[in-house]
Amino acid sequence: METVDEYLGALPGDVRERMAELRVLVHRELPEAGERISYGMPTFTAAGRPVVHLAAWRHHIALYPLPELPAGLADRVAPWRGTKDAMRLPHDRPLPSDLVAEVVRVLLAAHAA
Repeated sequence: METVDEYLGALPGDVRERMAELRVLVHRELPEAGERISYGMPTFTAAGRPVVHLAAWRHHIALYPLPELPAGLADRVAPWRGTKDAMRLPHDRPLPSDLVAEVVRVLLAAHAA
C-alpha cells in the first residue's frame, strides 16, 4: 500500500471507521500534518518528519511512539499501554479520544523540541 487511503480501504468496515476517526483526531491536533505510509502503517508528519504512527491489528489499533509522558498523563495512559512505546486501543472499547488528542499534542511538542 502506498497511501493512507489505500491502507484504510483494505481494513474491515468497523476497524476502518475507528482508524478514520483517529485520522480526523490527529488532523484536528496537527492541522498541517502530512500523511504517508512508513514502516507499513499510516504515519502523520510535521515538517517532513514523523510525529505519530497508527497501525490496525486484529484486536486493537496501536499508536506509536509513546515517549515518557508527564506523570498525570502517564497515569491516565497506563491502562492503554500495550508495550513500553505504544498505546493500544482495543476494538471492543470506545476510543479515548480526549486522551489520544492529549498524547498527540505531547508527541507534537516533543517533535518541535
